[in-house]
Amino acid sequence: MKTRLFLSLLLAGTLTQASDYKYEISPMLGYNAAEGNIGLEDKGHYLGAAELQYNLEDSKISPELSVLYSPNAEYDGQGNTAITRTLLNGVYSFDKIGSLTPFAKAGLGYEFVSSEVTNYNENGAVLDAGAGLKVPLTPSWAFKAEAMYLAKVSNAHNSNADNNFIALIGLTYSFGAKKQKEIAQEPVVQKPVIKEKVVIVKDSDGDGINDNFDRCPNTPANTKVDGNGCKIDLDVDKDGIVNSKDLCPNTPVGEAVNSDGCPATANLHINFANNSADIVAMSGKELDKYADFLTTYKNYSAKIVGYTDSRGSASYNKKLSQRRAQAVVKALEERGVDASQLKALGRGEANPVADNATAAGRAQNRRIEAELTRN
Repeated sequence: MKTRLFLSLLLAGTLTQASDYKYEISPMLGYNAAEGNIGLEDKGHYLGAAELQYNLEDSKISPELSVLYSPNAEYDGQGNTAITRTLLNGVYSFDKIGSLTPFAKAGLGYEFVSSEVTNYNENGAVLDAGAGLKVPLTPSWAFKAEAMYLAKVSNAHNSNADNNFIALIGLTYSFGAKKQKEIAQEPVVQKPVIKEKVVIVKDSDGDGINDNFDRCPNTPANTKVDGNGCKIDLDVDKDGIVNSKDLCPNTPVGEAVNSDGCPATANLHINFANNSADIVAMSGKELDKYADFLTTYKNYSAKIVGYTDSRGSASYNKKLSQRRAQAVVKALEERGVDASQLKALGRGEANPVADNATAAGRAQNRRIEAELTRN
């Protein structure tokens, strides 16, 4: 995981901050935290390092040769060993953040162990990746800090990599100034003075859109317009049908509608006298509203469907629901709806919408629904 993280950092930059010097040499001191399975006492030791970097012309990546030397790594009860690592890395310098220059690097090398312990700590090839930063002190000197992950591949530990984490600090000395590129001077050409033509911007309908770009030039005053100067058509009830095309502009949010913005099925909330098909007076407003829609939009027809609760016999309930549906059809006709637009159907106690075991549920099941169809 850590190897992939460092490699991602290495590839993430876009432009390098090129050094003005060809060479950089960095003496460093640090500490190596090692994986416990290689038998080192306290699993860590101090080390020194020297890094030599060559900054290529017109290149985003600079080669670096590093030597890391640990003079005294103690084994658990088995004496000491010196560890020498030689690494060849590619260093990628990112754009400066203020005066800081962050960098990332990755590469490979070889680790030499002066006192090998079979199946614990042996010579082997290594892969490394790291990141750090440089802080300038003078034009040639800078403070340098970096962290590295190093994995050694050997025959020990079932050929699994030995993991090491290394932190280093030191100084970087830059030398060997690069040759500055000469920039060709373009001849100064005297440009002719061009008098600009004054253009009068006109907005005839006052909607904030210049006449030259206004596709709806006669928008009424105070109308909300889009970037083309045309009226913005809203969808107030958020049913997916804009107001100008919505025949039912106040449908409840979330209710399924047809292409005219009207619900396919509506509960008319009509109340009847007990065990009767007589419509109570308080239902008049609901009938007026539905009749107004059908007389306005004669291309719609409505199937008036009556339902009852489950009390009583199924045959009686079906007849009662049919009478109630016919009563609603008659009431709508009396309000001016053409009889050809209406049809009555009684379905009795079928299709309950609530639990018939409760009074509240039975009240919901005693209902009149209108199924709209566009002709």
